[in-house]
Amino acid sequence: MEMMIYHGSTDIVEKPSYGKGRGDNDYGRGFYCTEYIDMAREWAVDENRDGYVNKYTIDTDGLNILRLNSPEYSILHWITILLKNRSFDLETPLSREAYRYLYDNFSIELEGTDMIIGYRADDSYFSYASDFVDGTISVSRLSMAMHLGELGEQVFIKSRSAFDRLIFIGSEPVSAEEWYIRKSERDTRARNAYRRLNKAAYVPGELYMVRIIDEEVRADDPRLQ
Repeated sequence: MEMMIYHGSTDIVEKPSYGKGRGDNDYGRGFYCTEYIDMAREWAVDENRDGYVNKYTIDTDGLNILRLNSPEYSILHWITILLKNRSFDLETPLSREAYRYLYDNFSIELEGTDMIIGYRADDSYFSYASDFVDGTISVSRLSMAMHLGELGEQVFIKSRSAFDRLIFIGSEPVSAEEWYIRKSERDTRARNAYRRLNKAAYVPGELYMVRIIDEEVRADDPRLQ
C-alpha cells in the first residue's frame, strides 16, 4: 500500500538520512512525519521562522509496522516508549515506581520494526503523560486528554529499509505568520480543555497509576481498552 506522508521542517529535505536525528525524541532516532498536511505545516514553523512541508510517498507492503493505537496495545505501551526516550522528572517515589512498573510490564520490543504509527507528544501532550506517571490523572482521563488538541498520529520512519522506500515528491513553503497562529490557538484550546478536565473530582474506581501498581494491572486487562 502506498502512503502519503508529510514532514515539517526549516529545510527542504529531498533525501532523509538514515541514522540522523535526536535520540531523545518520542520514538528515538529516526524521521518523523504525519499523514495530516496541516499538522506538518504547524510543525514547520516557529513564531518568527517560516518553514517547509516536505511531501513523500512510501510503499508499506512487507514492512513491519507497529500501530500503537491498534486494539492489542493500550496507551500505557505508548507512555512506556516515551519513558525510554524522553526525559521525565521522576522526583517522587510514585513516579519512580511507575517507571519501573511500566518498563517491566508494558515494554514493546522494537527490534526489527520498520515504522511506528502513534501519538505525538508535543509539549502539552507530554505534560499529560507526565501527570499520569505522577498519579494526577487516570488512564481514562489521559485517553480523553490525548484527543483534546486533535493532533492526530505521527508516522515514524525507523529502519534503513523504510528510509529506502521514501520517495520525495515536492515541498511547499509555510508562512509562520499564518501557521504559527493556528499552532498556538490549537495548543491553547488543548491546554484550556485539559485544565477543565483536570479540575474534575477524583473518580473512585478509575485506574490511576498507584492502583495500576497495587493491583498489578497487566497489558491484557480489559479496563485498559
